[in-house]
Amino acid sequence: MPGTVVRLATFLILCWLPQAHAAIAVSAARVWPAQDYTRLTLESKQAIRHNMFILSDPERLVIDLEDVEPGDTLHGLSGLVGANDPYIRSLRVGRFKPGVVRLVLDLKTEVKPQLFALKPVGEYGYRLVLDVYPAQPPDPLMALLEQRKPSSAEAASAPAPTAPQAEEAQAPTSAQGAAKAGLPAAEAATPTLPELRARTLVIAIDAGHGGEDPGAIGRNGSREKNVTLAIARKVKALMDDIPDMRGVLIRDGDYFIPLVGRVAKARKVNADLFISIHADAFIKPDARGSSVFALSEHGATSAAARWLAKKENEADLIGGVNIAVKDPHLARTLLDLSQTATINDSMKLAKHVLGELGGINDLHRGQVEQAGFAVLKSPDIPSILVETAFISNPSEERRLNDEDYQMKIAGAILGGIKRYFAQNPALSKPKFAQSGF
Repeated sequence: MPGTVVRLATFLILCWLPQAHAAIAVSAARVWPAQDYTRLTLESKQAIRHNMFILSDPERLVIDLEDVEPGDTLHGLSGLVGANDPYIRSLRVGRFKPGVVRLVLDLKTEVKPQLFALKPVGEYGYRLVLDVYPAQPPDPLMALLEQRKPSSAEAASAPAPTAPQAEEAQAPTSAQGAAKAGLPAAEAATPTLPELRARTLVIAIDAGHGGEDPGAIGRNGSREKNVTLAIARKVKALMDDIPDMRGVLIRDGDYFIPLVGRVAKARKVNADLFISIHADAFIKPDARGSSVFALSEHGATSAAARWLAKKENEADLIGGVNIAVKDPHLARTLLDLSQTATINDSMKLAKHVLGELGGINDLHRGQVEQAGFAVLKSPDIPSILVETAFISNPSEERRLNDEDYQMKIAGAILGGIKRYFAQNPALSKPKFAQSGF
């Protein structure tokens, strides 16, 4: 009997020991620096228990990871922090005590960090996410106002546009594009564009996806997040060359912004319009063409539009949102769907942009579609979502990576915006004085 007890005890100890000493391996580590915030992500096959605190003089952020193996991935984390990171100066990794690995982040400024865990989704396993926000976040409106306006001497010395350039700037929507978009003939035949505004117009340009969320991936490995940012930057460059118009990039780098955060940033800069840029994907590689979408209060206009809205709205799951942070103002914003007038303006804008896109590409559908896209739910800013082309189509994927074609897309988007303002002058919303820039 005593021998049986000893053998049983030995067996139980042997069963327990591997579990007691089993360490969690970090399979991937990523750092996404940006002016808005820096994100650090640790990925593993099991959830990681953690603890975080801040030390001052000098400013440091300390994170203790329990039962984690300090392998090559963790030790390589310090090399992922670049000198251009706005908030993290350096990062050190070491074993603090048995069973605890400590990360020490030396900071460049005072911060407000958020540390949270995400469950597996898509191709990701468990993720532990650290978002390092500045204690005093940058004001996007002030940044916009600080954009330097050319002096009178610079403006006077700028070369005048040639006749072909002037004609191109005022060229009407192509008959082919207008027909594809279902625009009335009179609307398509507008010969010139009158003065667009009596004040500075602000256009929010949202490059879809980013950071942890790559968006759709093409057959040749192109990532939607990179294509959309390249096009968004070109749209902004074209806009900034127009007097009294400014483009504001919602995302100006490879980092993730939650859907509500995109809407909030547009509202902070008092945007007149919101343009969300994407590159579509479908299970069949022969799907092709451009599409433009607006918000719907009463359900999607097609099963395809409903499917696409559901897919785009899941971006927060992939990108990683800290659900513990609640902003009642944003919640009220996104729940306020009594916005019929804004949706009507969105539809007008969408038709103009679709008409211009029809001049450079096939249209996937000949009319604007509507669905419940979360990123379009601003109650006071006309908002559209542009699917530039199908990145899942190999031929369109190649075109989406061509800079000249990206510029054509940017020009089409801007052309649609100019036509919208030509017929809907933004005179009744004095958000900026004429001398504001």
